[in-house]
Amino acid sequence: MTLRPASLTYFSQAKHSVAPVRGQNFTVHRFDHASQETHSVTSSEETLFIFPEAGGELVSASGTRQIPPRAFVITSPGKVDVRLEGPGSVYALTTGATQLCKELAVNAADYQSPDQRVKPVDSSHASTANQREDLRIYLIDQMPFPAENSRLKFLRTTTMSINWVEYEGPRNRAKLSPHAHTDFEQGSLAIAGNFIHHIRTPWAPDANQWQEDKHIAASADSVLIIPPELIHTTEGVGDGRHVLIDIFAPPREDFIAKGWVHNADEYSAW
Repeated sequence: MTLRPASLTYFSQAKHSVAPVRGQNFTVHRFDHASQETHSVTSSEETLFIFPEAGGELVSASGTRQIPPRAFVITSPGKVDVRLEGPGSVYALTTGATQLCKELAVNAADYQSPDQRVKPVDSSHASTANQREDLRIYLIDQMPFPAENSRLKFLRTTTMSINWVEYEGPRNRAKLSPHAHTDFEQGSLAIAGNFIHHIRTPWAPDANQWQEDKHIAASADSVLIIPPELIHTTEGVGDGRHVLIDIFAPPREDFIAKGWVHNADEYSAW
């Protein structure tokens, strides 16, 4: 069996200025301040907005809200208009984008045939939805690190989860974390800094299919999609600030079970 390769996509490759990058179960949208336009995201599921630098404004069915810089925002299903109020970008992550939106994705050609190993998303853990606000803001700098994991901050929606890592300077090469997943993809969204994504394809009995390790250089505004079974770890390289978001759909049950996910109590138990 030949495993799917990892694929790196930059938003700058888009033929349409607001075309997303997609995984099998999710889309990642990027909007910047340069155009000073209002952009829209329509989703049948919750949407997670990431404001890593500048603040902005979100308009949904429940009204208009000002969003401070360095914030995560979760919105209810439906249409949301977004506008930035300063230099930088805002990202929108969802599993409920329209089929047309998925077809316009920069890397849509990678998904002409679905990967049967990737389990579908399930929105059954949203039983407390009517008890939550239509728009919830989480200030990144006020979110605590989990007691057992001082590197990452974790957040979830009904159908996906993320972890945020931010650090100055290069990552310690003596403390990388190579691992693989059996039944879901990982999307790695680079927001700031330069990275090397280290990818290893496991050996199968047929040595003719063995592959050399890959070391994929990536910079900001890129998304690496890592299929199931590939061993991977990411190393921030060079000076300066590094920000990386790992994206999973469905949400990571193991992280939730460990108590690492900041807003896990807003959703029904697994």
